[in-house]
Amino acid sequence: MKIRLTPICVFLFFPFFALAQPSAQYHSGEIKLGIKKLNTLGSALYIAAHPDDENTRLLSYLAKEKKLRTGYLSLTRGDGGQNLIGNEQSELLGLIRTQELLAARRTDGAEQFFTRAIDFGFSKNPQETFSIWDKEQILADAVWVIRKFRPDIIITRFPEDARAGHGQHSASAIIAREAFLAAADPKRFPEQLKDVQVWQAKRIVWNTFNFGGNNTTSADQLKLDIGAFNPLLGKGYGEIAAESRTNHKSQGFGSARQRGEAIEYFLPVAGEPAKSDLFEGISFDWKRTDGGEPIGRMISSVDKSFKIDEPSASVPGLINILAAIANLKDNYWKSQKTYEVKELIAAAAGLWFESYAAKPSLEINSTVTVNSQILLQSPISVALKPFNETEKRNIDLKEGILIRQTYSRTTPGLSNPYWLRENHAIGMYTIPDYHLVGNAENSPLLETTFTFIINGKELSYTRPVVYKFTDPVRGEVYQPVISSPSITATIADKAYLFMGNSPKTIQIQLKSFSDKPVSGIVSPKVPEGWQIQPKQINIDIQSQQDEKTIQFILTPSGNTTHGTFSVSIATGTGTFNRGYKTISYEHIPLQTLFPLAEAHLEKVDLKTGGKNIGYIAGAGDLIPEALEQIGYQVSILSESQVLNANLTGYDAIITGVRFYNVNEQLGLIQPKLMDYVNKGGTLLVQYNVSNPLKVANIGPYPFRISRDRVTDENAKVSLLANDHPVLNFPNKITERDFDNWVQERGLYFTSDADSKYTRVLSMNDPGENSNDGSLIVADYGKGRFVYTSLAFFRELPAGIPGAYRLFVNLITKNKTN
Repeated sequence: MKIRLTPICVFLFFPFFALAQPSAQYHSGEIKLGIKKLNTLGSALYIAAHPDDENTRLLSYLAKEKKLRTGYLSLTRGDGGQNLIGNEQSELLGLIRTQELLAARRTDGAEQFFTRAIDFGFSKNPQETFSIWDKEQILADAVWVIRKFRPDIIITRFPEDARAGHGQHSASAIIAREAFLAAADPKRFPEQLKDVQVWQAKRIVWNTFNFGGNNTTSADQLKLDIGAFNPLLGKGYGEIAAESRTNHKSQGFGSARQRGEAIEYFLPVAGEPAKSDLFEGISFDWKRTDGGEPIGRMISSVDKSFKIDEPSASVPGLINILAAIANLKDNYWKSQKTYEVKELIAAAAGLWFESYAAKPSLEINSTVTVNSQILLQSPISVALKPFNETEKRNIDLKEGILIRQTYSRTTPGLSNPYWLRENHAIGMYTIPDYHLVGNAENSPLLETTFTFIINGKELSYTRPVVYKFTDPVRGEVYQPVISSPSITATIADKAYLFMGNSPKTIQIQLKSFSDKPVSGIVSPKVPEGWQIQPKQINIDIQSQQDEKTIQFILTPSGNTTHGTFSVSIATGTGTFNRGYKTISYEHIPLQTLFPLAEAHLEKVDLKTGGKNIGYIAGAGDLIPEALEQIGYQVSILSESQVLNANLTGYDAIITGVRFYNVNEQLGLIQPKLMDYVNKGGTLLVQYNVSNPLKVANIGPYPFRISRDRVTDENAKVSLLANDHPVLNFPNKITERDFDNWVQERGLYFTSDADSKYTRVLSMNDPGENSNDGSLIVADYGKGRFVYTSLAFFRELPAGIPGAYRLFVNLITKNKTN
């Protein structure tokens, strides 16, 4: 056995083993299905814009019924979407959704790919999308994936026009069509051709749909019934699809299992049109490759003789097939089918083997002890080549006897998602090495190569080195092994707002990943003219995983109003400037990254009023932390506290984003909130969507929630109620307060609001009519009700001064109150 340090440039096209999943153990039905799939030489690539755009039922049908190599190319990682399970946004949400997609693919049998495009939020047309994306670069990425994957057919989820419902959706269809043509043109992206060949798919089609009130299907379109039942798996494709789609938990996409007939519809886009069969004119058998027909007959023979209660009886036949495949001249199918056969041999032989590190975090360039376990669960002859190269004698495996082996190796460089290693623009990740493009995630930090002699045939397999532990509730848990700096410095907040020249305390959490004591000097860097105390801090951390909190006092001064605060730690072994961040949810592997140890600084003219804020959580945002930044005392209120406590002590109560969509107790809570407003309180409700709403009326007077939004973060904003208190106290709001907003102005604006509401602002995207539904305010009894669709949940964590000034006004009582 050998430990392999895996180069990140490996392009992972095989979906069998993820970074933090147990080695697969296939039951007899899955092994037989895998043998049948050996006799299919064909592939299909589905293309859309985001995680959860894909048609999981069609993917599972293509992969498990048609037995095609099936892939999904999502142009983005869903970074700009909403998050219904936590407060992660942007890149962090993209990490979550990447792992949700990988879990979906492990369920439906397809493979997952991405381009470097960033989901920057909702866009209304492809022109807007391509003004932010570098279209030529995204097209190159899509061509790279096509040339690597070599699909026979390409399927898009969306059309190129407004029926797509989202500018990034229609942009994905445009990219797909142009990539279909460009992949076959040697003059397009010729730099790729030293690694791949041009590729011409047979056709590209649009998988039309009927959802969201938009029916694009019709009786004259090409049809395919994908509602079949797979007896080898004991499930229909509607059931598999539901399990796959339910992995998109951050988007609230839990799905019911569907059974029975399920018709999919298709329209031709380019290439040779299909008249009656989506796959017509394409050979999916071994005749498509020279010398393949005898292999097909060998596979059919093994399939026919397969014993459901003795899969190992197929091992000799599979080994013969492997030898025959080795003689093929078609390197693509030779490589693909060699991998598939080898994995089937291990599965049929009942071979199980894994490798573990003793801890999840390994210091860069440190020595790691790797423990491996090997088990044979059949009576066939299998030997393991010795781990130590000085040993000459193979280790004979005995059925049911677990073998343990230990090795040590040195860890490679820092673990960080490859697309997050460089600073990037709004719409594009910076990926210097195009070989990485398409990969769903990093290759494993460490891999173990196991070499077996199976029925006299030497076969090598690789498995990722993982960390495994037992949780008292979840049971056995796997997580990726990561390589870390010797020490990290995590700044408490991503952005800090300073009110005038008042100082602020910056807390930094130090964490050691070294087996040895770490001593050094922490040095801050601040904007020119700003004052920092102390100038540096000496630190001494004795044990691995120990943590220590230090703090600096930062005071604005001079003419500089904004900038960056950063820290570095000089130790005897090097200088380190990384923080430490984990994302932990039970439905995905633990995600760890090491962002630069820096934070954005803004000096702002900001006055506040009132100090005691109650916050009721919705789907998840960072508003409480943002308000604490500027001196508010924020109490997170449980349902019980809202229902049973006296709320009059709060200067304002804020509901989290989509609170009225997710809280099941709103029927009881809403009257209490309205009573709080009536008695003199201020209630600010952040955006919700129209369906599902847990109560009929959100405010004291009626209004509706529309799908209207303003996606241009620089769109002009007009003040409609210049004399209203929310634009004047305690901060005078002007149009300049809407400068430098991020991603969007707002979403799901109100409409048809009662005349008792004051419409405060008006705005619109280019070419559209002005919309006054982003912010409505009404007096009710002695208090104030505020409903806002403005994207404060993005702007405040980003440290946008004007957003803070307006938000403070909205939660501050009038002077007369």
